[in-house]
Amino acid sequence: MKTVLIREYGSNDVVEVTDVLRPEPAAGEVLVKVHAAGVNPIDWKIRGGAGERMGMTLPIRLGSEVVGTIETCGAGVSQFQKGDAVLGMVPSGAFSQYAVIKADHLVLKPKNLSVVEAAAIPLAGTTAWQALFDEAKLLAGQRLLITNSSGGVGSLAIQFAKARGAQVTAVASGRNEKFVRDLGADHFIDYTREAFEDIATNMDVVFDTMGGEVYHRALRTLKKGGKMITVVAFPQDEAEQYGVSAKRSFTVSNAESLGEIARLVEAGKVMPCVDTVLPFADVRDALAISEAGRTRGKIVLTVPE
Repeated sequence: MKTVLIREYGSNDVVEVTDVLRPEPAAGEVLVKVHAAGVNPIDWKIRGGAGERMGMTLPIRLGSEVVGTIETCGAGVSQFQKGDAVLGMVPSGAFSQYAVIKADHLVLKPKNLSVVEAAAIPLAGTTAWQALFDEAKLLAGQRLLITNSSGGVGSLAIQFAKARGAQVTAVASGRNEKFVRDLGADHFIDYTREAFEDIATNMDVVFDTMGGEVYHRALRTLKKGGKMITVVAFPQDEAEQYGVSAKRSFTVSNAESLGEIARLVEAGKVMPCVDTVLPFADVRDALAISEAGRTRGKIVLTVPE
């Protein structure tokens, strides 16, 4: 089968599409025939050297979110059968024609989504869901600031928060204002024209996917006792001087979170946004687009038969 892997760390030049043996599922696992896979910043970060810091061993197969159909079930798997359309997360290897996944990390694909649309959900959706609800405990009526509202994670976070009844202030470039308002954002700040921390105030929760300077500036938008949840920066003692809390949210593969998201999708309350669709062979181009940081929604690779 074809897979995408790296044998060393570096630029996109180290990314190759190659042939490997098709894996077989062990007990509690399923073999999924992959139809589409979402592209995420973690993919090019691993390629660039983060894989070593994460304890991964070369060669590394890239890709972390999968949509496909069940090909084979390992021993003890009873919730799925051959041919079921599913989606979920994998530690690595989503950019492959087949992937072995723990059965309890998968959910059935919502019937109202195409394969490509569904590929925008597993990692991005789980990241936003766990940050907003498991960590921030976001409630109806609370004020939420999202520091990057137009990307794959942020565009889903807007919709999750609105479905929960929160009030959303979205930060993005001006070209994305209509996009994020159409997703449900109550307020919009164009970071290219205004300092968002001078406008957004008294926030209950900040959801940060940017880190660095943006993370530090966003602390100033919180009310006393507010919560900063970041998926990028590690919380600093600086939060204490503002009288707020800061916590890093680590995304964990979880069928329960995915199931909640799938129910919202099927109810018509959430729709994933896909910016770019590329064939599997163009994985280097997909990683380059992601690394440029200007996507509106998700990048998805379609996988050949």
